[in-house]
Amino acid sequence: MASTYSDAVMEHFRNPRNCGELEDASAAGEAVNPLCGDRLRLTLKIGGGRIVAARFKAFGCVAAIASASRLTEMLEGRTLEQARALTNREVADSLGGLPGAQQACSVLAEQALREALDRYEAATSD
Repeated sequence: MASTYSDAVMEHFRNPRNCGELEDASAAGEAVNPLCGDRLRLTLKIGGGRIVAARFKAFGCVAAIASASRLTEMLEGRTLEQARALTNREVADSLGGLPGAQQACSVLAEQALREALDRYEAATSD
């Protein structure tokens, strides 16, 4: 398995960053891959229009976990607009790429992020 993935992917899989759930989350989003059953929950703490903290819980493959771990690192300190502009491709590229068949697994993190941001904006726009 290690030869299929970059060292960065394997590092994030073996030692994922920002695991868990924020107790005082401002927003949360979830995503599921119906084909393989991978699941991801992302929680965000937002303050001053920026993401202050991001945490994730996942049940999934190497690519799903590594992508979620890397995404949480990339999110902290970004504005909501900058966060919304992030794509699964950028996350995968920052990990040194993912094998073609595993690209779809990195989409879970992006989907959970979009849902969390949508929910936050809906709750704060009233």
